[in-house]
Amino acid sequence: MPSVTDKRREFHRLHQSGCFVLPNPWDIGTARYLQSLNYKALATTSAGFAFREGYPDNRVTRQMVLDHSAEIAEATDLPVNADFEGGFAHDPEGVAESVRLCAQTGVSGLSIEDSTGDPSKPLYDFDLAIARIRAARQALDNAAPDVLLTARHEGFLVGRPDIDEAVRRLKAFADAGADCLYAPGVRTLDQIKTLVNAVKPKPVNIIIAWKTDLTVAQIAAQGARRISLGSAPARAAWGALMRSSKEIAEHGTFNGYDGAAMSADLNKLFGEDLKKRGIS
Repeated sequence: MPSVTDKRREFHRLHQSGCFVLPNPWDIGTARYLQSLNYKALATTSAGFAFREGYPDNRVTRQMVLDHSAEIAEATDLPVNADFEGGFAHDPEGVAESVRLCAQTGVSGLSIEDSTGDPSKPLYDFDLAIARIRAARQALDNAAPDVLLTARHEGFLVGRPDIDEAVRRLKAFADAGADCLYAPGVRTLDQIKTLVNAVKPKPVNIIIAWKTDLTVAQIAAQGARRISLGSAPARAAWGALMRSSKEIAEHGTFNGYDGAAMSADLNKLFGEDLKKRGIS
């Protein structure tokens, strides 16, 4: 199994050229399945993990996320990026402490958002948002300089879909030391190209967590380095569970299980994984 240092080195290498898809498992089994499909790296999902634990998104505790990050990082040979929400603190000093703890989990990267969680003021003021990223960068430089820092502008997700403000913040985040930039919620190729051009040569992450006609090739052609899936894989699984279970409860029929994974296939997958890890 690659060392933590090996994984972090590989994660940085992946961001240097080309474009890779960064899928988001929510437990050990989904992480190992995605690894079997030859993805190059994985990322946790705050929402997918929260749903697994029976919580709404953004309501899990820092310790829960730290434990989950360590669980996924240990479960796979691939680099893992931690969806670390807003750093579980408002002030830069608190963000720095949280980031230091996250780096100790063995992840190869982590992301920090600029959303406040307060519907009346959903985004941190510009200067504070920058200070929070600068503090995260300093914390990593002191504790784990090989951990890749992604800075996220959440305007498109909190009802402030302003591409000019996204550009302003991402450029400032890059100057503050972020390695990768991210504005979840952009949906057009023109928006993607605008963000990529604004912060180049630093890499940009694009999320596709909804049905779209865009393809990996089209997004890559705009210069994006990374495509994450967010909570979409977890929600797709929840959708199958909800549809099949409601059908039984409301109609007494079982058609919702059409297309379900076969036990034999899952047993083979995880049996082969055990052998690779030397577990008989």
